[in-house]
Amino acid sequence: MKHIFKQGTNLDAPILLLLHGTGGNEDDLLPLAEIISPTSSVLSVRGNVLENGMPRFFRRLSAGVFDEEDLIFRTGELNRFLDEASQQYGFNRENIIAVGYSNGANIAGSLLFHYKDALRGAILHHPMVPRRGIELPDLKDVPVFIAAGSNDRMCPPSETEDLESLLTGAGASVSVHWEQFGHQLTSSEVAEAAAWFKQRFA
Repeated sequence: MKHIFKQGTNLDAPILLLLHGTGGNEDDLLPLAEIISPTSSVLSVRGNVLENGMPRFFRRLSAGVFDEEDLIFRTGELNRFLDEASQQYGFNRENIIAVGYSNGANIAGSLLFHYKDALRGAILHHPMVPRRGIELPDLKDVPVFIAAGSNDRMCPPSETEDLESLLTGAGASVSVHWEQFGHQLTSSEVAEAAAWFKQRFA
């Protein structure tokens, strides 16, 4: 997978896995890493799927309707890539915190839904429920921060509440931050995510 790896100054700090939104690339979320944990190593990945020329992490059938078969395949692909990258760059595979926005948040959520210990934790900006009707792995004590918009047309509040319920039911420790700026990624929610990160991992 096309990516950027930047070695951090604190090798014990969690590695930040950056996952962009639809139409983004591996450069998009680098400023977030500087705000959330400037001493962390960073692995920023570009999605392998194109939709009308725009990179994504998995296909969708229409707005808000995921291609579930492709989601499962691409989630496995990303999980294997993390295994390989940890070997290539020599970082601790068990110390990865995902930071995802929109489509990137959805593939991060899918990692949590499908693979135990894929992530140590996650910061999800405007995620949806990746899959329904499946049994989640044991996520006991896995910390998850969700930023959501109370007027987000792409991801309605009920979606956020369902995701929180599913993750909490699997044992995750979930914090939800609500804003009123629709689906956009705001500086204020990034600041909240950074404060949450520092409280748990600094």
